[in-house]
Amino acid sequence: MLMELTVIPLARGRSLSADLAELIGLIDESGLPYRVTAFGTLIEGEWDALMDIAKRCREAIRKKTDRVLILIRLDDYGDRADLLNTTVPHVEKQLGRSVKQ
Repeated sequence: MLMELTVIPLARGRSLSADLAELIGLIDESGLPYRVTAFGTLIEGEWDALMDIAKRCREAIRKKTDRVLILIRLDDYGDRADLLNTTVPHVEKQLGRSVKQ
């Protein structure tokens, strides 16, 4: 299963990088494969592990702000694995060339 997690702390000023770096540290410690993007973090794992890391990120950021927006999108593709590394190459194959990453 692939999850895109976006955490937006509100009322924390213009720069969010320190808060987000802390959350990326939590995700990294989970041992789950992940990829950071400009608008969120893709994390691959089983349901319980993904929900656990989403919960831990929420708990960490709520210690710093009273309001946070959390966006979660899930790709539950049966028993498929390694979606983090295979999805883009499949699209590139169909396109016939590399895409910008």
